[in-house]
Amino acid sequence: MATEDVNEALAAAEVPIESTTEKQPHKLERKWCFWFDNQSKPKQGAAWGASLRKASTFDTVEDFWGLHETIFIPSKLTPNADIHLFKAGVEPKWEDPECAHGGKWTFVVTNNRKQALDKAWLETLMALIGEQFDEADEICGVVASVRLKQDKLSLWTRTKSNEAVLMGIGKKWKALLDVTDKITFTNHDDSRRSRFTV
Repeated sequence: MATEDVNEALAAAEVPIESTTEKQPHKLERKWCFWFDNQSKPKQGAAWGASLRKASTFDTVEDFWGLHETIFIPSKLTPNADIHLFKAGVEPKWEDPECAHGGKWTFVVTNNRKQALDKAWLETLMALIGEQFDEADEICGVVASVRLKQDKLSLWTRTKSNEAVLMGIGKKWKALLDVTDKITFTNHDDSRRSRFTV
């Protein structure tokens, strides 16, 4: 067999590199944690957050989709349950040092509640893990709260005093949600009074 014939035979037998190596996962900029809280049956005398549990931590696109599609869809929750997505290392509690001096933007879902909640939740999750906010370092996470009379999403921030940053976050979030309803910002230490509206 001539050398040329051997080279042709070897070239024809080569397997493309893509098919012999596993594809690398798509790493995210940072790690994120899903949390779950079911307040529908609180134990008497239990402190707030006693039922809060870390459910899963992920740092790849593939892990996110696997978790979201199988578990973390708000419309599947019972009333008085919450799903949280927060940066790894930050607990979804106002007492957490990353959250203590901040507040939250809140979007109350009014029409087509379950469908609208799931859509807004997914859009917000993708914006967070995809680092779509210019002020991403100022965002702690998001909470989906399912209640009997209304559902809502709350985007938690680290700051309550930098109005320019807060307005940037609020305007970007409202645009991502593609809603005409107003969203409001409240401080964690005075959650009964709204401070900003967009």
